[in-house]
Amino acid sequence: MALKLNLVALPSHNLKSAKVFAASTMQYSTTRGSESTKRDSYWPAKEVHFQVTHSMPPEKIEIFKSMESWTTKNILTHLKPVEKSWQPQDFLPQADSEGFYEQVKELRERSKELPDDYFVVLVGDMITEEALPTYQTALNTLDGVRDETGASLSPWAVWNRGWTAEENRHGDLLNKYLYLSGRVDMRQIEKTIQYLIGCGMDFKFENNPYNFFIYTSFQERATFISHGNTARLAKRYGDAKLAQICGTIAADEKRHEIAYTMIAEKLFEIDPDATVLALADMMRKKIVMPALLMYDGQDDNLFENFSAVAQNLGVYTAKDYADNLEFLVGRWNVAGLTGLSSEGRRAQDFVCRLPSRIRRLEERAQEKAKQASTIPFSWIHGREVRV
Repeated sequence: MALKLNLVALPSHNLKSAKVFAASTMQYSTTRGSESTKRDSYWPAKEVHFQVTHSMPPEKIEIFKSMESWTTKNILTHLKPVEKSWQPQDFLPQADSEGFYEQVKELRERSKELPDDYFVVLVGDMITEEALPTYQTALNTLDGVRDETGASLSPWAVWNRGWTAEENRHGDLLNKYLYLSGRVDMRQIEKTIQYLIGCGMDFKFENNPYNFFIYTSFQERATFISHGNTARLAKRYGDAKLAQICGTIAADEKRHEIAYTMIAEKLFEIDPDATVLALADMMRKKIVMPALLMYDGQDDNLFENFSAVAQNLGVYTAKDYADNLEFLVGRWNVAGLTGLSSEGRRAQDFVCRLPSRIRRLEERAQEKAKQASTIPFSWIHGREVRV
């Protein structure tokens, strides 16, 4: 899980890609449905962007086929064997032990010290993790790296399934913790999960693995930071067990970040022009995080409000967004790329200048920010928190 911040306004046009990518099939949807069906449907509660599919020609697909042996050697090693992996039960009261009720009581006592805004962020994190069916579906739309059969032995498919299996534990663990805490409205949370999976996700990948590996490098790093900050806050509020839970999830996200950034680094080495174009394209669109289309049956702006709480609490901020981009630009040595086309050089210049631009825009936005207000969240029984 990670968050999207709507605090900066960047150009909405995308880099032209006719020289690199084949013609695309485009679809467009702007509404969630009629007002009469709005509350009962799976239409997204907000606009879905201009959708592009299959924007990668066959010669680019061959690049990913040629990377399969490299992927086996360098990427699959970042998956942990199941028998050596942690499981949610390792951190939760033991239901088959005589001390189960005492353990639950202790958990509930610790959770009393956590403020409502913290629970809003923790719930949003959990809901995002629980929407994994959407994310695995998205992985299997990608040209060149999808799981063609559902049980393919391609290293790309093995990674996709293994990554999903590891991530699945995060939602399970947080869900059970929140249920046992007694601090949240689980039915409203469960409705939000069902809505989110039903609405899907507007990733803006274009079925294009270049775009996807840029996205996941950024998103997994954002997730690592977000869970790390919830761990530190839990420790500050006196819940050492929850701090351990969030820290353990953050460590998983860091391992996944390393794998995805290695893939992108390899693409910059093999095909720097297409990769820098993909980086600029995704940053012009802005990285949108997995729970963008979340809805609880009441609040059409639920994700924006959840993100605002996370910003106020310092869990994931506009500064983090700029820092993440700056880190990745440096990690991939984007400034040092050579042999680029004229379009690639423009993309290179745009991306290298972007972190400082984001920071300037954010400073202006903060100066103009209005007095903070409070709004109710159904996840915490309608109690209000500052946004």
